[in-house]
Amino acid sequence: MRIISHRGWWHQPVEKNSALAFQRSVAASFGTETDVRDQVGRLVVSHDPPHGDALPWEDLLDLFSGTGLPLAVNVKSDGLAPLLARAFEGRDIPWFAFDMSVPEMIRYARAGLPFYTRHSDVEAEPILYDAATGVWLDGFHGDWFEKSVIESHLAAGKAVCVVSPELHGRDPQKVWGWLLAMPGDITLCTDFPDRASQMLRL
Repeated sequence: MRIISHRGWWHQPVEKNSALAFQRSVAASFGTETDVRDQVGRLVVSHDPPHGDALPWEDLLDLFSGTGLPLAVNVKSDGLAPLLARAFEGRDIPWFAFDMSVPEMIRYARAGLPFYTRHSDVEAEPILYDAATGVWLDGFHGDWFEKSVIESHLAAGKAVCVVSPELHGRDPQKVWGWLLAMPGDITLCTDFPDRASQMLRL
């Protein structure tokens, strides 16, 4: 089991996707999930369309290069595949992209870039499953998935990243409890990486 922080390890909401949150995550040996967009032809860290200053993508990659910590890249706009490929070239960073549009996902697959497809309570059939490196397992309206869902993806040779329930306003304790006993290539994306780490005894 790996743990990644959601938009960095932030203590206050204003710190989400900030350099401080990413520094804190790296210092604690947590990978991270974050959002990427383009601003005037360059990649930046931003969940919403960027206004004013946004953290340059290169600054984030500098923090994670050589750490061995994974980056889950939430693609927030189309046309970024070539820019991301160049940005990660020569960098020692395990990464994957996810959440792009379907036409964009096809471009990532054709370019041989690592991407996860989504499986959720509103997306019963993951798109481009065979080409995907892994599965982004999400529950928008409830904790619908069980061990068997994860096991089926692992048996198909897919890595799995589980979206922790608190990202949708639900108590994560029940899901964390049974995830503890699960073997395989599983990652947990959470707003509380320290609490998850303590509970999962990692």
